[in-house]
Amino acid sequence: MSQMNRRRALQLLAALGTTGLTAACATDGDEGPATPTGKPVKIGLIAPQTGGFKAIGDEIVNGFQLYLTLNGQQLGGHPVTVVTADEGETAKTGKAAVDSLLKQGVLALTGVVNSAVMVGIRDTVEKARVPLVGSNASPKSLQSVVYIWRTSYVLDEPGRAIGPYMAQRLPTGSRVAIIAPDNLGSRDVIQGLQAQFSTAGTGDPRIADPVIWTDTSSTPGGTAYTADIRTALARQPDAIFCHFAGPAAVQFIKQLYREGWTGPIYAPGFLTEGTVLDEVQEVEARNIVTALNYSADLNNTANRTFASAYRKTHGASPTTYAMASYDAAQVLDKAIRLAGGDPTPQQVNLALGKIGQIDSPRGAWQFNQPRTPQQKWYLRKVQRDGQVLSNVLINELATLG
Repeated sequence: MSQMNRRRALQLLAALGTTGLTAACATDGDEGPATPTGKPVKIGLIAPQTGGFKAIGDEIVNGFQLYLTLNGQQLGGHPVTVVTADEGETAKTGKAAVDSLLKQGVLALTGVVNSAVMVGIRDTVEKARVPLVGSNASPKSLQSVVYIWRTSYVLDEPGRAIGPYMAQRLPTGSRVAIIAPDNLGSRDVIQGLQAQFSTAGTGDPRIADPVIWTDTSSTPGGTAYTADIRTALARQPDAIFCHFAGPAAVQFIKQLYREGWTGPIYAPGFLTEGTVLDEVQEVEARNIVTALNYSADLNNTANRTFASAYRKTHGASPTTYAMASYDAAQVLDKAIRLAGGDPTPQQVNLALGKIGQIDSPRGAWQFNQPRTPQQKWYLRKVQRDGQVLSNVLINELATLG
């Protein structure tokens, strides 16, 4: 089936309405979700409610709630109350959010957008012995954990996935300018790119120029990245590799085009996720190629259910952030069921290691030993799909994890 036909099929499924969606999620023929049999439980959801990461936080909330909506507001046969807490933008505010949720007796935690927050709450979560099924932040440095699981990725994986593709596409003698904010996530992404770009790795002359680090303290605006972009273009590169998301991505794309760049742009898929493509012009984004663990036009049963329900509920295509949070709910659903009728946080944590393969909108995956997904990564290109710009699936890149 062609990409256009797959996308059309997803659009038609969105028109089926809630009756079709309930049927798709039924556990027994034509019946909907089973009547809860266990006692009520609380799940703590940590997400930024203000600031630059708010849009991602909203996606995480949306994805988790969508799973509950399609499954009778229950996990593992237990009625669920989701208690939210504002992650904020720092490790300190993130820890305060975790502390407030633990005081409310949550069975498990989920969410967390910012890598700095994830590192900052690590010891608190491990000491509390309450499982955290993180649905976004996943720095490479987060290792040797017992109670922290992630349904997203490890942050060096986008670079590892797209590196060999870029090396194949860019001929000997070409040069890549790398631009990114100076933070933990960017350093992981770029290290992954450098490690897998080619057999020469960081010594490959195509990516040997120093990384241009942008100022993370400035608010994205009309000229926030102009000086750094001019520095990059002065090197006369044949391609740009960058790592931005949300409002920063919008401003970077616009300013890069305004400075005269019309060549290829490579990036992790965060560059064009969410509402970014709604805010840029086709001419600004037409040469963007990204790598991500999800594409909204994937043609599998789980994604047809998820994507059509998300579009019907929110009037927009789902993102990797919403998908990973949806999967976090699915993971907790399976683990809580395995833990029995009166589960404790420790029992749920043990059960998380036994749930096996997840039938996900991204394609089937399972947890590996470091408690992160072993999953496929996809190549996407920004193209016009009817009247809108979309991230169109090109092919599979790799299986990582």
